[in-house]
Amino acid sequence: MKLNLKNPLCFFDLETTGINITQDRIIEIAVIKVMPNGEVIKKSNLLNPTIPIPAESSAIHGIYDKDVADKQTFKDVAKEYAKFFEGSDLAGFNILKFDIPVLVEEFLRASVDFDYSRKKIIDAQRIFHLMEKRTLSAAYKFYINQEMKDSHSAEADTEATLQVLLAQVARYDGMDVTDGMGKKIGEIRNDMDVLHQLSGGEMVDLAGRMVLNNKGEETFNFGKHKGKPVTQVLREEPSYYDWMMNGDFALDTKRKLTEIKLRNFNKK
Repeated sequence: MKLNLKNPLCFFDLETTGINITQDRIIEIAVIKVMPNGEVIKKSNLLNPTIPIPAESSAIHGIYDKDVADKQTFKDVAKEYAKFFEGSDLAGFNILKFDIPVLVEEFLRASVDFDYSRKKIIDAQRIFHLMEKRTLSAAYKFYINQEMKDSHSAEADTEATLQVLLAQVARYDGMDVTDGMGKKIGEIRNDMDVLHQLSGGEMVDLAGRMVLNNKGEETFNFGKHKGKPVTQVLREEPSYYDWMMNGDFALDTKRKLTEIKLRNFNKK
């Protein structure tokens, strides 16, 4: 099947130093430009982000500081990519929430004009979610192969969830679970500890403001201290605790933060 195009369509993807749109930087960009006549043009670059690449990011995409130390920066190639995108619409997976905002930030830092408002944007993830529903009724249909009755009744929803989980464990028992980059992050087993970890066992508070890192340390998951151990921040910047306690954060987050602070204080 051939895409019906009036304008060139640029499929693109970014690898970055992290997931903070305003602070993180591009370390790899790849574009596949599909022309209306079917011609395909490819362009890609490894880039020096000018900031260190965190180890947890390198573990995902396999790009380390040494790999980009001698590469051009985004500012060096910004004009040629702006020209490559010129007159084209944009496509990708999850580009609306991440790739386009990051790309626009980089163009702005480089003082290169990139007016995405004039481009059509096609996000394959959005279409995926629209067409393959992620509701309990859809899960029940997929796993149980029956239409769910009395949807949104608490009793029916609870019974359906039980049946879905039983079917999931039976279907996937022993199968590896991978992240978006194909890296194994666990496996499905009929073991509640294992399923807990896959369901978000790294979260410290329910809002996800703090998470466990790969060393099992509580770390902040937002803001200027993202990725830093909570105890380190509380030790180096005690006023951060007061800011959070007086801020618009969930009570559960404040409770967990206080527990960490008191536990650390009691160790002294």
